[in-house]
Amino acid sequence: MSATLTPATRAAAASAPTPQLIDLRRPLAEPQRFTRPLMPLWLALVGAVGAGIALDAGFPDKGWWPLTLVGVGIVLVGLVGRGWGSAFLIGVVAGATFWGVHIFWLTLYLGPIPWLGLSGFEAVYFGLGSILIALVYRRADRVWPSRWGRLGLVPIIVSGLWVLREGINSIAPYGGFSWGRVAMSQSESPFADIVAWLGMSGLSFALVWMVAFLIQLAREFDLRTSSRVLAGAIAIAALLAVPAWPAPTSGTSRIAGVQGNSNAGLFAVHQPGDILSDHVAASVPLEGDKLDVVVWPENASDIDPTRYPVAAETLDSVSRSLGGVPIVVGTIQQRGDKVYNTSLLWQNGGVADFYDKRHPVPFAEWMPNRDFFHALQPDLVDLVTRDYEFGGTDLTFDINGLIAGISICFDITDDAVMREMSDEGAQVVLSQTNNADFGKTDENLQQLAIARLRAIELGRSVVNISTVGTSQIIGPDGRTITGIPAYQAGAMVADVPLATVPTPASLFGFQIEWLVAGFGVIGLAVALTTRTSPRPVKARRRS
Repeated sequence: MSATLTPATRAAAASAPTPQLIDLRRPLAEPQRFTRPLMPLWLALVGAVGAGIALDAGFPDKGWWPLTLVGVGIVLVGLVGRGWGSAFLIGVVAGATFWGVHIFWLTLYLGPIPWLGLSGFEAVYFGLGSILIALVYRRADRVWPSRWGRLGLVPIIVSGLWVLREGINSIAPYGGFSWGRVAMSQSESPFADIVAWLGMSGLSFALVWMVAFLIQLAREFDLRTSSRVLAGAIAIAALLAVPAWPAPTSGTSRIAGVQGNSNAGLFAVHQPGDILSDHVAASVPLEGDKLDVVVWPENASDIDPTRYPVAAETLDSVSRSLGGVPIVVGTIQQRGDKVYNTSLLWQNGGVADFYDKRHPVPFAEWMPNRDFFHALQPDLVDLVTRDYEFGGTDLTFDINGLIAGISICFDITDDAVMREMSDEGAQVVLSQTNNADFGKTDENLQQLAIARLRAIELGRSVVNISTVGTSQIIGPDGRTITGIPAYQAGAMVADVPLATVPTPASLFGFQIEWLVAGFGVIGLAVALTTRTSPRPVKARRRS
C-alpha cells in the first residue's frame, strides 16, 4: 500500500527548515584555548599557605627534607591554568608564608619590622616567579600538543624558571639574599650528592624538575596508570642513583676550632676584650696537642690586634702556649676611613695574611640608600652605625703549605665566592661566623646545613666555627667529623682530610646555572610567542 501525501502534509514539509549537513572536517565544539586551573582559587590560596609551611619544614631545625618537595608540588599544582594576577597572588601567599616562618629568627633582637620587610620583599620575588611558571602552564597544552612533548619540555621549562627566580634573588638587589633555595633544604637527604655534580642551582633544578615531571604525568589523563607509575619511579630512581663524588683527598691537617660561647650579639653589653678572653679560655684544653692551625670565629678578637698591643700580646701568648701554632682569627679593622670585617692569619707575632669579607649583609653590615630608609625607620637604621666595605682580597691563606679557603659568615651562601675559592686551590674551607644575634633559633642550623652542602659541592672539608655554635668539622662527603654543641665553650680537634681535585660543580657550576635558567627563558618565550590554533575534535561517523 502506498502512502499519499495530503495538501496539508505537503505544506508542512515545505515550511520545515532545510537540514544542515555536518562538515566532518570541522570540530564539533571549540576546545578551551588555555589550560583550566586544577582547583578553585580559594583552595589554591589555602594550599599556598600550606606550601609555605611545608617548604620551610624541609630546612633545619625540623629538617624534614621531603616536605620541601611537597611544598614545591603544591605551589606548581596551584599555578596550573592561572592567569598572571591569580598566579602572582598564589606566589605571594606561598612566599610570604615560607619566608615568614623561615627567617622568623630576625625578630629575636630586631623586632617585627625588618622581618616583615624582608619577608614581604621575598614574597614579591616569589610572586613574580610564579607568574612566569603559570604563563607556561597556561599555554603548554596548545604549544606542545604532543603528550611526549609536554612530558619532555614542560617540567624542564618550569624548573628552569624556578632556578631563574632563585638565581636573580641571590644577586639582586644589594647583593641579593641567597638563603632558602630548594637545594639548601637537602643537606641530609639522599639527593645531596647531586650538588657535587651540578652545584646549588643544579640541585634545585633537578628536584623541581622531578616534582614538575610527576605533576605532568598525573595530568596526562590518557596515559595508562601503569605507565605513569613506571615513568615516575624511573625519574625518582634516576636522581637517587646519582653517585657521590669520590672526593679524592691527599693527606690531612690537624686543625682545631675554638668556640668561646661569647656574648657577642649586636646589643650585647660587655667590656672591650671580653670576647677575646672567652676564646683564650676556650683554647686552654688544646695545650699539648700538636696542631697545624687553630681557627677562631668571626669577631673573636673584639679589639683589633694590629691597633691594640694588648690584643697582639694575647694572641702571641696563645700561639706560644700551643707550640707556636698559627691562629686564624676574626676581627674588625679600620683602615683610613674604611671599615672591614676581616680574618687575620696571626703567625710569628704578626699578621702573615688577611681576608676581608666579600659579602657584607645589607641592612646589617651596611645600609643601602641610608637616607631613604632612615626617613622610614630612623631607629632601626641608626643601629647600623658603620658600613663595612666589600672585600677585594684573595680568598685563601697559605698556612705553612696548607692552602685554606676563608669564608666569613654570609660568604658561605655566595656561589661566586665559593667557586673562586676552589679556583684558588683551597684544600679546606675555614668558615668563621658569629650567630650570637640569633640566639637559640633556626638560623645557626640553617647556616650549618649550607656549610655541609658546600663541603659536598666543593669536595672539601669545612671547619664551621661560630662564637656560640653550632660548630662542626665536616668532611668532604658531608659527614660530621666532630663538633661542639651550641652555647657551650670548648674546642674541637681533628685530622682533617685535604683535597685538591675540583668537583664538576666547582668547575662548571655557573655554566650549569645559566644553562638551566636559559631553558626556562627560552621555553617561556616559545610559549608566549607561538601562535596556536585549536586542535580539531574528530566527529564520529554513524555506521
